[in-house]
Amino acid sequence: MDRNARLVAFTPKLITVLREGYCAERLRRDCIAGLTVAIVALPLAMALAIASGASPDKGLVTAVIAGFLISALGGSRVQVGGPTGAFVVVVFGVIAQHGYDGLLLATLMAGLMLIIAGYSGLGGLVRFIPQPVVVGFTAGIAVIIASSQVKDFFGLRIEGGVPADFIPKWQAYFSALGSVHILSLAIGAGSLALIIILRKWAPRAPGFLIAVILTAAMAALLQLPVETIGSRFANLPTGLPVPSFPDLSLAKLQAVVPSAFTIAFLAGIEALLSAVVADGMIGSRHRSNQELVGQGVANIASALFGGLPATGAIARTATNIKAGAITPVAGMMHALFLLLFILFASDLMAFVPLATLAAILFVVAWGMSEHHRFIQLLRMPNGDRGPLLLTFGLTVLVDLTVAIGVGVTLASLLFMMRMSRTVEIASDSGNGAAPLGEGEDIHQRDALPPGVEVFRVDGPVFFGVANELLDTLRRVGPAPKVIILRLRQVPLLDASGVSAIEEIVRQAASAGTQIIISGIQAQPMAMLKRGTLGERTGA
Repeated sequence: MDRNARLVAFTPKLITVLREGYCAERLRRDCIAGLTVAIVALPLAMALAIASGASPDKGLVTAVIAGFLISALGGSRVQVGGPTGAFVVVVFGVIAQHGYDGLLLATLMAGLMLIIAGYSGLGGLVRFIPQPVVVGFTAGIAVIIASSQVKDFFGLRIEGGVPADFIPKWQAYFSALGSVHILSLAIGAGSLALIIILRKWAPRAPGFLIAVILTAAMAALLQLPVETIGSRFANLPTGLPVPSFPDLSLAKLQAVVPSAFTIAFLAGIEALLSAVVADGMIGSRHRSNQELVGQGVANIASALFGGLPATGAIARTATNIKAGAITPVAGMMHALFLLLFILFASDLMAFVPLATLAAILFVVAWGMSEHHRFIQLLRMPNGDRGPLLLTFGLTVLVDLTVAIGVGVTLASLLFMMRMSRTVEIASDSGNGAAPLGEGEDIHQRDALPPGVEVFRVDGPVFFGVANELLDTLRRVGPAPKVIILRLRQVPLLDASGVSAIEEIVRQAASAGTQIIISGIQAQPMAMLKRGTLGERTGA
């Protein structure tokens, strides 16, 4: 990549659109879109923060600080960022294990990792994350989020708190069924029904916000005996906190490194997937590496202000586009509108029933689950179905980090196994039965003298097929005088393939057989030159 191309690749889209010319009409459209998204993001940010084990103001701070910077510094024209459901499980676990300072430190480190990943050109790697793995852990997160809201939705009383693990959590729920609070259940079910009805009959209406306003007004005016944000989180701070650096120690740094990697991975994957979706909706093209850099800066800033991890949010980005957004200014305005709420109306949060926020998160979890795609992948071959179910199961029952690692590893191994089956190693010297390669003379084989064997390899020769190549040539029988190894149809050779060919040459030499390699392409030739064959021939 030359210098000019690199400068373009790492230029925020905001600068690009300002250079194109920014007029009053664009500002009007972006302000309307920003206000629309802010209305959606307001209850969602609070709900996600509470589900993550933090106070609701942390979610709002994240949406303001990180949301502004993701739009201002990112590589997408219409990306909207903030706290998302993908982080709920990770954040809850980090807070429980390392405290809130541990989460801030992990978020800072994740931000640095994202910046490094962006400037290293890793933005394009999202294409190589298998879809079954993405769908599997997304669906698993959705199940965990929905499970975490059962207590507040039903108003259950559970002594000692709700267990963190999935199966003990549900055992506690079933044990506490006798403590269902009818009024909390009525508010939760009513909120859920209202949101669903509005989505069906008035899809442009802000269903989340309407449910929050109505139930909060009922709780305040009627003095309903239900748990609210104010009853669980007393003395919530107002305004933005003063930025500060979290407590730092080498031991804590080492302890939160795995969590930081998970946060960085999730932030990068979700942000780039959201940017790809946005590209398809507006016919644009995002800058993936600059998007990672913007996400990294946003997460560092969020941590310094005491916020949560943040990334691009697909649902809010889609809402932004549908509301008429055309530049990153819309996402920045969404953050500014939320800031106005924090400064002038945050006291109203205290009246919001927790059952309403639970209903909102049920809807979010259903949307995250991608149930149609999950069912579709279940109909696919085992190579796709296996990683899907394994990733889903490990996400729900074990750990998200383990699920991602195992899922990607299994999907990669299954892919390599399938690739190895596409490689054909055939003899071209028997009765002319083997298919001819491109440009071959039909009488070529007939002219071969006795004692000459020809083998043709079709497909990439990598570690998955290297042993098969050795085994095939070992089955030749009595050692011929010459083996011609035709590699015209081999586009790629890795280190294991090089080692296999070197072993073939070595064994042939000990048996008095000469190896002739013909029709080799540029990449395999370059690989062979780097090995011992290159040293022997002086190539």
